[in-house]
Amino acid sequence: MSLPEIVSRAEWRAARAALLDKEKAVTRALDALRAERRRLPMVPVDREYVFEGGDGKATLLGLFQGRQQLVVHHFVFEPEWETGCRCCSAFLDQIGHLAHLHARRTTFAAVSRAPFTRILPFKARMGWTVPWYSSQPGDFDADFGAVSEEDGAAERGGMPGRPGVSCFLRDGDRVFHTYSAHGRGLEGLGSTTSLLDLTALGRQEPWEEPRGRANALGAPATPEHPRYHDEYDD
Repeated sequence: MSLPEIVSRAEWRAARAALLDKEKAVTRALDALRAERRRLPMVPVDREYVFEGGDGKATLLGLFQGRQQLVVHHFVFEPEWETGCRCCSAFLDQIGHLAHLHARRTTFAAVSRAPFTRILPFKARMGWTVPWYSSQPGDFDADFGAVSEEDGAAERGGMPGRPGVSCFLRDGDRVFHTYSAHGRGLEGLGSTTSLLDLTALGRQEPWEEPRGRANALGAPATPEHPRYHDEYDD
């Protein structure tokens, strides 16, 4: 087994400083990439989708819960399964308190192809409280890349669904698709900022490019800094 080299504290500090310069360069590159992502065009979602959740039937617009943005986790849970995908479950375990997303006018929800009657007991077993909906019998997951072709399914042991995240923006009653990521694109996601970085409005902080997204669509100013999750006005 190869362990790190043992050095003096001074040598460690020098090596850490050299690595920090590289880490800062990567951070600046990621900021530029995220700004480019926010500059992506968006596509109107004109097709009607109907989901089933804890409060009954809902449209895609209804999944926003009145907020401006929606982040959907395409949770692989096939209609005939009794439990959901283990990788998707590990991802959902990492989602923090949703109040911090809500303060940025963003709703998070999981969507699966399994019937809601199968989702509900598994959700209770896992202790999750995030909104979770069944997309059956519609084509929502397929339309946004979460059901892949046969060659991709073969790579996953025959599993037709693939984990993913899709982001949507609402302007009044109009819904737009702004971004999707699948597979390794989900690595490193789970925190509030990592999910906001996928969206068209971003973290809604003044320094972000392109400018003007923080208060887009006439929305009130968002909190400048995080608060305790019970101190937000939703």
